[in-house]
Amino acid sequence: MDDLRIRTAGPDDLDAVLAFWKTAAEGTSISDDRDGVERLVTRDPQALILAERDGELVGTVIAGFDGWRCHLYRLAVHPDHRRRGIGGALLDAAHERFVRLGGRRGDAMVLDRNEQAHHAWRAAGYAPEPQWSRWVRPLGD
Repeated sequence: MDDLRIRTAGPDDLDAVLAFWKTAAEGTSISDDRDGVERLVTRDPQALILAERDGELVGTVIAGFDGWRCHLYRLAVHPDHRRRGIGGALLDAAHERFVRLGGRRGDAMVLDRNEQAHHAWRAAGYAPEPQWSRWVRPLGD
């Protein structure tokens, strides 16, 4: 994987990331728009990690750290590039970031119906915690 480049996203990458998620990520949420991702990168410039191969965006992960917990979102690999270690390379970069920041445990948002993702997360050492459910409330209008 010598030609795989892992780097953090900048403001100029945001439109490409949003277009990429439409192809590579399962579903979207209320904050998956230009404004939401721009706020993420402005607030935490190291959180959005990209994988590129030959100048093409092939993977993403958001490695958010709130000073207490480490959260992973939007681990996505382009369908044409899956099963080539890209997801693992992105998670390694996220884990390294978390350790540098003093994080002690990572947690991930994983869709229940995405069986393929379950295998990838388990291979990375993650396991579901069945005693927890995600509760959400939209804010604003």
